[in-house]
Amino acid sequence: MLIIHHLNNSRSQRILWLAEELGLEYDIVKHQRNPETMRSPESLCEVHPLGKAPVIEHDGNIIVETGAIIEYMTRKIANGRLSVEPDSPDFAEYLQWLHFPEGSVQGPLIFDLIYQWTEDANEALYGFYDAEIVRHQEYLEGIVKDRETIVRSGFTAADVNLAWTLEIAECRGRMEDYPSLREYLARMRARPAYERAIERGGPQDLSVFGKG
Repeated sequence: MLIIHHLNNSRSQRILWLAEELGLEYDIVKHQRNPETMRSPESLCEVHPLGKAPVIEHDGNIIVETGAIIEYMTRKIANGRLSVEPDSPDFAEYLQWLHFPEGSVQGPLIFDLIYQWTEDANEALYGFYDAEIVRHQEYLEGIVKDRETIVRSGFTAADVNLAWTLEIAECRGRMEDYPSLREYLARMRARPAYERAIERGGPQDLSVFGKG
């Protein structure tokens, strides 16, 4: 049985979404953030030393890191569904978009949040990361303006990984100037599996990471 350790208002929401898209049977163990610090609870440290989510358990394996979890679930558990095989002409594009959210987009957005929480402590670093956020958003806007999904050939796990990161960008006030990205995110949220994941994982309130 697949067990998903789910931290409220976190990137583990997309692992629930992926499980729903794949039609997998799974159990959820829910963990709640400390409401004052917004850090993970000690219960996650009991699962894995890093104390972070998402974490999954399957066949005696405990796996962290969103990209690794997605690869494991699509290839090991779901026999390749919602991934792209190496002999496909879309394989390189799929790999790029699967890892782009965590590898490039997420970091500057988190710095943007920490900058706010530390009362604007480092203007030089903020200028650097602000420019990175704009660069990423403009790049993505140009990609999705003429396609329905991030990989042109159709919906994949890369869309699952990207959409939650765009939700963070949205709560940080970073989506207003990008109509195609807003439309893309709306399409992802309209998927029945997305809605089922919200119902099962509990309401998602990313306003705690919002601007202001």
